[in-house]
Amino acid sequence: MRWNKEKAWEWYNSRAWLRGCNYMSADCANRTDQWQEHGFEERFKTTEAELALMRNTGFNSVRLIPEFIVWKLEHDGFMERFERYISLCDKYGISCMIVLANDCMPPASETWRMTTLGEQPYDIGYHGGRKNSQHGVLSGISPHPFFDDPVLREEYFNMVREIVTKYKNDSRICIWDVYNEPGNSKRQSVTLPILKKMFSLLREIDPAQPLTCGLWNFYSKDPDQKTLNDYMLQNSDVISYHSYGPYTENVKIIKTLKKEERPIINTEWLGRCLHNDVFSLFPLFYLEKIGCYNWGFVAGKYQTYEPWEGTWKSYESGNAEGVDFTKWFHDLYRPNHRPYDPKEIALIKEFCNLADKEG
Repeated sequence: MRWNKEKAWEWYNSRAWLRGCNYMSADCANRTDQWQEHGFEERFKTTEAELALMRNTGFNSVRLIPEFIVWKLEHDGFMERFERYISLCDKYGISCMIVLANDCMPPASETWRMTTLGEQPYDIGYHGGRKNSQHGVLSGISPHPFFDDPVLREEYFNMVREIVTKYKNDSRICIWDVYNEPGNSKRQSVTLPILKKMFSLLREIDPAQPLTCGLWNFYSKDPDQKTLNDYMLQNSDVISYHSYGPYTENVKIIKTLKKEERPIINTEWLGRCLHNDVFSLFPLFYLEKIGCYNWGFVAGKYQTYEPWEGTWKSYESGNAEGVDFTKWFHDLYRPNHRPYDPKEIALIKEFCNLADKEG
């Protein structure tokens, strides 16, 4: 059963202001790299160094996305590594938001192949480390490698059931993000029953942590997306959203979401090219006590400091007026752990310290 508003606020107000990032270490080419056995020990050392930097910055939470293909092919090893990962985060005072499904799929292409384990290739100069990106231009619905296959779909639900059941009372996990950007990749018409199944499965498990599902296409006029948005709002214990838009857009979204009378978390932000920046938004989130997870931390193989491929395509077609290509898109630190902009980090630390003093 969905939490009532009082329970949601009791949970939210019992915690320090949630602030952190969507995280994988700089030496990961993708999420398979983050979770697979191949190279894990070296990347785990990188993760520890970056978590220490994260704590020093003032962050207290990360948003993590497990990788189904690793769970399927290296089940026992994955579960062990998952435990080590959240334990390491806890060592540095960092809680984990776990994302359980995802609709950010690359477009259908003859060059696309199912991810395999081992050394992970990546393309230099591309957001997300690949040319054929989910952030490119979609001409039609993208295939989902797991949910479009009936057998793999049931296995995926088994993964979700296993992880949530094991950690349903674990304080190291602060919240379950049921589904990242449902309906993305032009999958609106096929995602709703899957989203409903995910919520039903989790409600049966009844974890101690709240459930959320972030609105990402806030102003969509597509009726299927609007149906998905309504379902997300009506079934989330805590309201969450994504916005890479400017300060004014976030103000309007927050004002609208406050009508739900529930805690609010922005689970994806920071798009400097699009005027979604630290200096305007981090103080806003602090002032309104909106939990916030920017995308990325230390720049690396995943290359999310590069603009979305779709942004470049817009520029090349003459439709990118106002985009500032002189700035990094995401990420806060350079590979040598120096800040992208020291003034950003100084501001983040200032408001994190204020929040901690207020308790």
